[in-house]
Amino acid sequence: MERFASFLEEDIGYGDITTDLIVPDIEGIADIVCENDAVIAGLEEAVTIFEEYGVDCDPRVTDGERVKKGTKVMSLSGPLRNIITLERTALNIMMRMSGIATATNDVLIVCRKKNENVRIAGTRKTTPGFREFEKKAIMLGGGDPHRYGLDDMILVKDNHIKAAGGIKNVIDSLKLAPFAKKVEIEVENMDDAIAAAEGGADIIMIDNANPAKAKGIADAVRKIRNVKIEVSGNITSENAADYASFADVISMGSLTHSVRAVHFSLSIR
Repeated sequence: MERFASFLEEDIGYGDITTDLIVPDIEGIADIVCENDAVIAGLEEAVTIFEEYGVDCDPRVTDGERVKKGTKVMSLSGPLRNIITLERTALNIMMRMSGIATATNDVLIVCRKKNENVRIAGTRKTTPGFREFEKKAIMLGGGDPHRYGLDDMILVKDNHIKAAGGIKNVIDSLKLAPFAKKVEIEVENMDDAIAAAEGGADIIMIDNANPAKAKGIADAVRKIRNVKIEVSGNITSENAADYASFADVISMGSLTHSVRAVHFSLSIR
């Protein structure tokens, strides 16, 4: 509950003056309805918030479940003032997490038609302070969270390569890498991709390449050794499937940085 305390403090401040003034201090019942076709996420978090303030929750679905527009996802009973005060914080969490889970699952379904083993992954383009929940939402949608932070793995990006003075210097430095950490190298051209493969990278991330160029690089790399291929950079729900046939992982910042929220409503009976 500590993670939610700052969210509630931000919304409530010194007190919900409107609710305290107008709403009677009585028990009440309410329903939360999903207003879009969606994959549900954030229900567990909403339950935690409501129950901490004495509101009993009766979830009608589970996180990760796909529902139709108009589905009642949870019923609430308890202090009416608390239900109304907590409504926006709880629904905001559900709206954003469900939007991410839905977007992830939508892309996954399309891409798996071309490659049943392809993974859809998130990125670190998340909301500061909310990454834990956004990554969880990706997983609830069937995706892979990718890195949670910079300490998860060694991921060499374009600025690392520039700062090091080129891919050769990067490969030399990686000889000192901890053996227990996977090494991924981001590339944008054939020469760097081949150097990364020959240098022993576990994963090669082909960045900002159209599907034809990315496939050409992937094919060339796999002739050298069996290395995992990730594609990234300007990949959207509209073009992701074009990469699915040859990529092992498709990482998409859009799953978190520009996702459309799912709408929920809370109604007092």
